Amino acid sequence: MKIGELANATATKVETVRFYERIGLLAPPARTSANYRSYGSSHLARLSFIRRARGLGFALDAVRELLRLADEPDRPCADIDAIASAKIEEIDTKIADLKRLREELSRVVSACETGTVRSCSVVEALAPSGWNHQAD
Repeated sequence: MKIGELANATATKVETVRFYERIGLLAPPARTSANYRSYGSSHLARLSFIRRARGLGFALDAVRELLRLADEPDRPCADIDAIASAKIEEIDTKIADLKRLREELSRVVSACETGTVRSCSVVEALAPSGWNHQAD
């Protein structure tokens, strides 16, 4: 299949497919006599894996390591488990941060008076100290 077909089959931009090739996540495909890239089912499977891993939030280095480990099917899965566990910890940290952010924003919104923007606690909370937004 051509690069556009591979891209469409995996909901990936053509530029992204080329990027993954350039950085070594995807093997270079065979070329046709007209020098077009010709991808096979292994490229489709690998790109689908990459897309799924990226969709789950794995960084490119982690995806590279996951692919390296996946290429060794008889290897124990402890290394893959460690990468996934580290991602879970990262997600848990982000969730905690977002919960704190939500609580803070909820406090600010609930303190907002129904009056004018001048007395709005949301504007006050966002403004730098000493800034008078009416003075500009």
